[in-house]
Amino acid sequence: MGIKLHGWNSMIWWLGVVLHLFFAIADSRNLNGKKDKLNLQSTTKLKLVVMSNGIVDVTITVPDGMVINITYKGSDNLLETQYLENDRGYWDVVWNKTEGNSTTDLLLGTSYKVIIQNTEQIEISFTRTWEIGSDQLAPLNVDKRFVMLRGSPGFYTYTVLERLKGWPAFDMEEGRVVFKLQENKFHYMAISDERKRMMPMYVDRSTGKVLDYKEAVLLTNPTNPEFNGEVDDKYLYSCDNKDNKVYGWVSNDGVGFWMITPSNEFRTGGPFKQDLTSHAGPIVLNMFISRHYTGEDIDLKFHSEEYWKKVLGPVYVYLNSEVSAKTDPSVLWNDAKKRMVAEVDSWPYSFPLSKDFLKSDQRGVVTGQLLVFDRFINKKAVSGASAYVGLAQSGSTGSWQYENKGYQFWTQTDASGNFVIKNVVPGTYTLFACVPGTLGDYKHASDIEIAPGSTITLTNVVFEPPRNGATLWEIGIPDRTAAEFFIPNPDPSFKIHQYGVPIEKFRQYGLWTRYKDLYPTTDLIFTIGQSDYKKDWFFAHVTRKVGPGNEFQSTTWQIKFNLENVVEAGNYTLQLALASAQAAELQVRFNDPKSIPHFTTESIGKDNALARHGIHGLYHLYNIGVASNQLVSGNNTIYLTQSRAKGPFNSVMYDYIRLEQPAQ
Repeated sequence: MGIKLHGWNSMIWWLGVVLHLFFAIADSRNLNGKKDKLNLQSTTKLKLVVMSNGIVDVTITVPDGMVINITYKGSDNLLETQYLENDRGYWDVVWNKTEGNSTTDLLLGTSYKVIIQNTEQIEISFTRTWEIGSDQLAPLNVDKRFVMLRGSPGFYTYTVLERLKGWPAFDMEEGRVVFKLQENKFHYMAISDERKRMMPMYVDRSTGKVLDYKEAVLLTNPTNPEFNGEVDDKYLYSCDNKDNKVYGWVSNDGVGFWMITPSNEFRTGGPFKQDLTSHAGPIVLNMFISRHYTGEDIDLKFHSEEYWKKVLGPVYVYLNSEVSAKTDPSVLWNDAKKRMVAEVDSWPYSFPLSKDFLKSDQRGVVTGQLLVFDRFINKKAVSGASAYVGLAQSGSTGSWQYENKGYQFWTQTDASGNFVIKNVVPGTYTLFACVPGTLGDYKHASDIEIAPGSTITLTNVVFEPPRNGATLWEIGIPDRTAAEFFIPNPDPSFKIHQYGVPIEKFRQYGLWTRYKDLYPTTDLIFTIGQSDYKKDWFFAHVTRKVGPGNEFQSTTWQIKFNLENVVEAGNYTLQLALASAQAAELQVRFNDPKSIPHFTTESIGKDNALARHGIHGLYHLYNIGVASNQLVSGNNTIYLTQSRAKGPFNSVMYDYIRLEQPAQ
């Protein structure tokens, strides 16, 4: 949060802020005599620039490029004025020198330039050129852009980042744009039709109780007594990239502030990567790069001789208002959703003037039909309906979920498996896909070259999912999540926020503690043919607290099944798909719990999806051969041991488990 000053220094600082804003707002309001007239006013003495179109005014520091004031239809500043100028609206990255602590770079500009100013559009640029010896700054050239269009109730922002060969190696953990709104005005937040609510205030966290990690706070004396007993945690408001298109806040005087992301092409990790949206503050984020729900494997790691450039955005800050929103703020949410659709339909935008942002005629198209052929289910290939099909940088099967430096382009197939991937930036890609209800990942046999203006139609896009034999039994649904398994009610000591409609049950704090309540001394046993995975398979394989010292203990789950006759020729196969892993090691044994593990994942996972109220993180698939002498005719038991037990979050979430008989 912002730095707060006290005493005489505070008085001087506040006087400066007041003068800054007085002149900036006065200048901008003087320019608003004619509605929809675009104006760009510089206040050289105070080093500010004001973009105005008669609807929205945006005040930005020069040459830093920090947004300090946003007004809508003559309103007061929508940004939180108690914070310093560099802590209201800004871009930043978190980076490290590969060996050392991470630090935040606010990407402050050192040069300001008007790119265009006419009756239809304003675009301004704040740049910084990195120089050898600038050790406190990430080795990046920066071009931050802000765009305002005539008649548009908002503004656009995007950033071009570049590193040159020969610059120091470094890692980038995070890249984002942030806006901090007036806390005394913005209390209602909306992320989806299900998740929209009045929110606690940031000050409520200071009077609460920190729980198992610093982000989670039990509200014990909130400003609004209705929230007493609830848990506030920014991770409660995460969502998948594929769903992360519009979210924001509504003020108590009926003004909406919305973040609209018309494309996910510039985000890392693919469609199922989860990230933050908004949280108490009230804070609006747009995360382009982050470790959230993946871990450090998705960091951008640059070696010294590597060249890289990427455009992040544009994204659209949309403002709206309605008198009725004072009593029903959802009306502005519904309007924001409509605007989001219009922005998505306009992608790629035609107006950004950076040569690095490619327009529609500079991009390519890939079409095709995805088929699925599983010879143990169907005699011929069937359509891959509702599959996610995407282009990402070349890599191994499933590598797209770690991919970070390039662009990704994803779409969903229709009922016949047909797909059209539009507006692809030229380059070399691999086609990937995953099909709901089908195990594993598809990777096209050859890379695809996209040229400007090209249309490529792919043939023979046939996914043969991993399988070695017919199914003997299965647990779960192969959908890359643990959502179908048993999710308990939260600890009754935590109050559940009552949304207007039910939300996903996994979006609650502390569910990991419920395993011990259900299995206080013995572990989960699942019997094939009798047990129901919806009721009897706990959604996360977690540790258990034991003894007077409340130490954590590893847990072993059992799968019991019957084989009438063991086929001696050939191997059985255990297909084991994980939806998430956090500092875990899953060991698999057959019929002897004390034997050397038949299989181990070894140490895996840093996605921390369990603590962050996610039902999935990174996907892992293991194809485990099982010699026939490991099994017996009659009753058999598979022992699954999650052996790491340093804390409550050492865990795996299962996606799907299947035992296959030997191939015939």
